[in-house]
Amino acid sequence: MMGVMATRAESAAATRRALLDAAAELLDLGGPEAVTLREVGARAGVTRGAPYRHFAGKDSLLTAVATESWERIGDRVHALRTDPALSASEKLRGALRALIGVGRDQPHLYQVLFRQRGDRSGERGEGLERVRLRLCGPEGDPAAAVRAAGRFQDEFLAIVATLVGERDAPHYGALLLSSAHGIAGMELSGHLGPDKWRTTADELVDTLVRMVADEGETT
Repeated sequence: MMGVMATRAESAAATRRALLDAAAELLDLGGPEAVTLREVGARAGVTRGAPYRHFAGKDSLLTAVATESWERIGDRVHALRTDPALSASEKLRGALRALIGVGRDQPHLYQVLFRQRGDRSGERGEGLERVRLRLCGPEGDPAAAVRAAGRFQDEFLAIVATLVGERDAPHYGALLLSSAHGIAGMELSGHLGPDKWRTTADELVDTLVRMVADEGETT
């Protein structure tokens, strides 16, 4: 009996994995509009009803994709933070570039990660807490996405704190994330052209890191 239950659990896990992979592929190819439970099921090669047994709807599926993406970004930033071969500035630079890189390489996914959940005054906070609420993706299972985005946030704050101290880390962390988001948005929209601004996203990141590092040295 236990063996049968284990086999069923493994089969369910494999189906969920296939559905998430298919959803991520469709998202990259055509954006959120291309992700439907029917298309995801067909691409994953599962029965027509399988997606509906694993996800309440499209938003739930997209939220699961966003959650896994935030977990991967969090893993990347954790690896940077704990790398003894890197300086604090190099860790911060790598963390910012990791986030902007998602926008550059997977623009549709990036837009889902930062999709606003609506103008709800009760959900608005201050500083990085407000950023966290904006990172939870579409409705579905927002708690899981918030936890994943929150882990990224904590890893990022720990890096910032090594430069400016724990007291000032939230302020500069919010400034850095807001700036990185703006850089990614301008690059995605084509408004960060070198002919106009004579700079690149990577050069802007370098400037941000130098500014924060210099501020840390004076405090």
